[in-house]
Amino acid sequence: MHIIETYFDCGGFDHRLIQGGTSVYLWNLSRALADQGHRVSIVTPAHGRLDDLRRYHDLETLDHRDSYELPLVLDPQTWGDRFPAEVRIPLTTTAHRLRLEGVDLYFLSNDLLDRLPDRFYPPYSSKGHDLVFFKPLAYQVDSIRFVRAHFAGERAVVHAHEPYYHYLLPAAFRDDPDKLVVGTVQSNMPITKKVYRPKVERLLEFLGADVTLPAEDAGLPLTEHEQVMSTYQQHTHLHYEYGPGHVRVYDLVADHADLVDFLSPGHQDFYTDFADTPFEQIFTRLPVHDTVRRNAHKSFVGGCAVGDTWTGGELPAVDRAAVLGGLGLNPALPTFFHNARYAVNHKGQVELFRAVDRVLTEGLAANFVLRCISDEGIPDPYVHDVAARHKDRVHLEWQRVDERRIAEYASSSDYCLFPSKFEMDTFLIAQGEAMAAGAVPIATAQLGMAHFGHTADPLTGPGAATATGFAVDRSFTEDDPLLADALARRIHQAAALLHEQPEEYRRLRANAVANARQFTWERAARLHLDAFTPLWEGRRPVLRTEPILRHGWFDLLPEDAYTTDRDAVAAAALRLGDADTHRRCHAPDPATTRALFEAAWARADFARCARTADSDPALRARLDGRCTVEGGRVTYRLPHAERVELVEPAPAGPGRRTVTVRQLDKHGDEFTGAAPATGTELHLLLTLTGGRTTWDVVRHG
Repeated sequence: MHIIETYFDCGGFDHRLIQGGTSVYLWNLSRALADQGHRVSIVTPAHGRLDDLRRYHDLETLDHRDSYELPLVLDPQTWGDRFPAEVRIPLTTTAHRLRLEGVDLYFLSNDLLDRLPDRFYPPYSSKGHDLVFFKPLAYQVDSIRFVRAHFAGERAVVHAHEPYYHYLLPAAFRDDPDKLVVGTVQSNMPITKKVYRPKVERLLEFLGADVTLPAEDAGLPLTEHEQVMSTYQQHTHLHYEYGPGHVRVYDLVADHADLVDFLSPGHQDFYTDFADTPFEQIFTRLPVHDTVRRNAHKSFVGGCAVGDTWTGGELPAVDRAAVLGGLGLNPALPTFFHNARYAVNHKGQVELFRAVDRVLTEGLAANFVLRCISDEGIPDPYVHDVAARHKDRVHLEWQRVDERRIAEYASSSDYCLFPSKFEMDTFLIAQGEAMAAGAVPIATAQLGMAHFGHTADPLTGPGAATATGFAVDRSFTEDDPLLADALARRIHQAAALLHEQPEEYRRLRANAVANARQFTWERAARLHLDAFTPLWEGRRPVLRTEPILRHGWFDLLPEDAYTTDRDAVAAAALRLGDADTHRRCHAPDPATTRALFEAAWARADFARCARTADSDPALRARLDGRCTVEGGRVTYRLPHAERVELVEPAPAGPGRRTVTVRQLDKHGDEFTGAAPATGTELHLLLTLTGGRTTWDVVRHG
């Protein structure tokens, strides 16, 4: 099988050329696929580094010279009158080959691709001002033209990465009988990410791809509550609203690719239904929800891995006393390690520093080695203040260091801290590395990290025998006090475990090492080949019953499933509190009706609660009594809520619509606050025990 890997940044074979984690992923996966006996080619930009490549490696210049004019239709809302409506950039692309460890790497070079040799990726500030912003788009066009020319008539799987960086490729190769296209969702970029439609239409026309773009979103008739939910997503990093004249990049990939690849089972699940997030309910009202469902049969988990250094056996011995003592810390104390780029909303670092500050101020004797990698340093004075006030307990650094030093930190630590937020992590290699070195994880229960085995109760709860560490609830709130509180509690609990139950700590540590070391590149290659091989042999995937039931897509079930899979369907319906589906499997009875109500109540799915409440006056009273408004005060009653917020639409005005968010005061099982001065609906955002976030709407007045 010939596999052509293509992405904007594929320098993972040489640390001097690495800009992002995807490049490391691509190189390691490519080597592993080649080790399985397959022909592997990588196509990527040279990024103006041809001289370096010649200096470091044996680079060959190919007989490929492609001259053309790249047509770019510019969005006037973004680019104004600084450029013509259509810009044509003359380009002449050359290709250069490096053969390394059984992999052929092809580097494309032209005047646009060679810009930004130090950072590769255009800064966001270039959008609307500098045509270098279109460098990744130019690469898409160049890679398509190169593959068509250099591999003409050759059968191959084109494995592309991150929808925003390859959305033209599936459509361009759709009618090519020799090329199969697999698109990998590399990050959790908003699934509603859009680009300017006329630009895409012009480029597909230029590439000779006869593809009809998805219809414009027809201005869905959203209710006031749905509009509030949609506008609120500006706070979640999960969805942004666009005006007319745009097209979703995910549609272009999912509709035209042969397969869609994800990095972990949780990553796939999250990007399929956004369950338990503030985006879940409005997602079901958006056209992209239909895109996901009609292409769900194409999805598979190719996986990711922890590097060979970490999984290939015992790491080099580390002198803990020398490592921690060299940082000015006491090696006899419990030690906690954090290693991530500086990204406060993504990596939960605001809450992390608040929790560290709190436990140390409270007198906990512990060390914290906190790496927040940033080439520009850390601008937040609070972070530096925490490190200064606890200088004998906190080592803070932001500089890049080599892998050996990171291994020393991880191996000298008892625990690793990864409080990532907004479900932005899709595998989190850094957590796997720390676990492989023996650090027990304390991490959020994001689905994209669930494969690492940390749980809410790793000592006595379900799955404790294989649990690796401590989970804290997911968070979709900036500067989230619930997350900071949970982290502080877990840090105290973890420190106590070392002293009071050392055998339990040793069990978790052994589990953490074993779990992380299973994620090898050889395993990731096998998972990819398990998906590629049937496709190569002409067998197309079909949607199975199991994911239909997991995601609650009961309307996609064939009619005979209600007979042949009756018990499985009924169990899935009961889990979701779906009385309508359950009745298609079994006749209702009082006990089942109450069980369905309780399942929906636990999820705060009050629409489904209402479908069962009328048969039981007590259930109806509980449902109707959850919220009252009297004397200008709101009282909301939900014992399993951790936080209740009122979300109010801001007055209409110029620019993007906004909302205001007010947290209700918690008093036992009740939440109270001033009622809105206007409107007849309360828009309530609920954060439940266990981390589920969902919406409620209550009419009043």
